[in-house]
Amino acid sequence: MIPMAIRSVGLEKKLQAVMEQAVENCDVAGVNLLVEKEGEEVCYCQAGMADRERERPMDRDTIFRLYSQTKPITAAAAMILMERGQLDLCQPIADFLPSFSKQAYFAGEEGIGQSAAGGAGHKTDLQGGFLSKGEKPVVQPMRVYDLLRMTSGMVYPDAMTASGRQAAAVFEEMDRRLFSENAMTTREVADKLAGCTLAFAPGSSWRYGTSADVLGAVVEVASGMKFGEFLEKELFGPLGMKDTAFWVSEDKQSRLAAAYEEVVEKGRKALVRYEGNHLDISNRMEKPPAFESGGAGLASTLDDYMCFARMLLGEGMGNGIQILMPSTVRYMIGAELMKTQQAAFDQWLGLEGFSYGNFMRICKNPGYACGLSREGEYGWDGWLGCYFANFPKEKMTLLIGIQKKDAGTFSLTRKLRNMVLAEL
Repeated sequence: MIPMAIRSVGLEKKLQAVMEQAVENCDVAGVNLLVEKEGEEVCYCQAGMADRERERPMDRDTIFRLYSQTKPITAAAAMILMERGQLDLCQPIADFLPSFSKQAYFAGEEGIGQSAAGGAGHKTDLQGGFLSKGEKPVVQPMRVYDLLRMTSGMVYPDAMTASGRQAAAVFEEMDRRLFSENAMTTREVADKLAGCTLAFAPGSSWRYGTSADVLGAVVEVASGMKFGEFLEKELFGPLGMKDTAFWVSEDKQSRLAAAYEEVVEKGRKALVRYEGNHLDISNRMEKPPAFESGGAGLASTLDDYMCFARMLLGEGMGNGIQILMPSTVRYMIGAELMKTQQAAFDQWLGLEGFSYGNFMRICKNPGYACGLSREGEYGWDGWLGCYFANFPKEKMTLLIGIQKKDAGTFSLTRKLRNMVLAEL
């Protein structure tokens, strides 16, 4: 246990009050928050229920579906392979997945759109939709580097763009087969996505999409292991992340938080249980999946994810083991989009002052941000509301656990992080 003398008791009380008010207002069913600074825990708070129907309160060991907060872990896997000379970030994807050898893109289809992504909840709304101006063959091949920076042209499903509709068709097939004996594997999903026409030529713009799922398949080929096995061997095992995996075993199912969806009943806001399967991720996560989604598939706890965040903050050192070299971590967290790519990323409301790379937002100019930020901070979030931020200069990590449909980064997230940054 951390001695109370080093805890920020006043901050905990203020955070607790805001969290409890959010539960009372039906903004969330439950929420917890964990902060470490300079290697010491300074704050942990929890409020509300992890499962209202079963009367199970939110707790320290509650397991969350990470959705897009999976992505930074996938990026770290690629960094491990890069260090070992098994992966060159400039290599064409087709070197690992031949299905990517002949691709085309829609010339003239621009913008990021509103996707079905499991990720940061700060996308702009569509303004009038998009029109395709025809397909053109890809000249410069898609590279591993393009996957890591979402400059691949691959997109999540949407109904308004031609590329989004093609991606939607793949995910519809994945959903149909999800509980069958021939559920799609990680490699098959990547091969199916390779058949979709890209939204733009690789490297020419930026758009949030399925790049991390394809990178999971690349990791499998490069390492010669299943993606989940590689993560367990190289990250979860060494770091002591005992509750992090692509599924939740029977003995841990009681700790898996329920997800909730906001509705309006009789003119008042309410939360109802959400049990849908999203992006080919089973809601119950009760057995090992065929598709180990590098973009959305992991479940974890705040303490487990802190092990990963602490490793990055420690320049690759975690649990007494050098997982990544310091120079690799500095590369991973120091990425920045090129000018034309940044212009597309800048359409996302809520990430003003940030750039993007290695599946994370990275703050370049805190003065542009719509709340308290720090230069060099990085992290990501998830479709159901999980949130991760590291602050290297302050040697601090902030983690938030929420399970609310379409949450991403929303008002409560910003309120809590502003309170933490104001005091710490």
